[in-house]
Amino acid sequence: MFTALAARTLPGVRVFHMVDESLIGNTIRSGGLQKDTIRRIVAQIDSARQAGADAVMVTCSSIGAAVPVARQLFDTPILRIDERLAEEAVNRGPRIGVLATLKTTLEPTVALVQGTAVALGKPAEITAHLCEGAFEAVIAGDVATHDKAVAAGLKKLAETSDVIVLAQASMARVIDAMGDELPKLPILSSPLLAMQQAAAVLGVL
Repeated sequence: MFTALAARTLPGVRVFHMVDESLIGNTIRSGGLQKDTIRRIVAQIDSARQAGADAVMVTCSSIGAAVPVARQLFDTPILRIDERLAEEAVNRGPRIGVLATLKTTLEPTVALVQGTAVALGKPAEITAHLCEGAFEAVIAGDVATHDKAVAAGLKKLAETSDVIVLAQASMARVIDAMGDELPKLPILSSPLLAMQQAAAVLGVL
């Protein structure tokens, strides 16, 4: 997904990926981001810098809280995938719904939106909804159950929200699948917004 987005939004920019599934795995098992995982994320960011990256994007919301730590250590721009998402949501608010399939993603996303609202001086009334069982279903290969739970969560949040934030990039495809059943309000997902932020940082807009 990010390779395709980069081709559209970052013309002429060389992109490379660094993947360590254990970072999110450890965070899920621990119920939140731990100090040892933060240290490992910072090491990955440093490795990307040493490999020649002019900017680094952390693409998982569950570990995004490590970004402020890394920014204290490096001058290279370090982007968090959901930062621009939070800004956009707060500007569309004030009633903001946050939808996730993982508690370890829901909590940091809510915290980010709250912090962004304070920083921008905007009111924000946040309603969080966890799609119970959806993550486990998609990991087991049951995409239909995952998508059904996400669609139900979207409809529920739409009743009390001005805008809905999808806390995980993987949820975005449900929007297209819902067709006419999609709630008639802004529903925001992070990947494109994040890549547009990267384009601005790199000066390729």
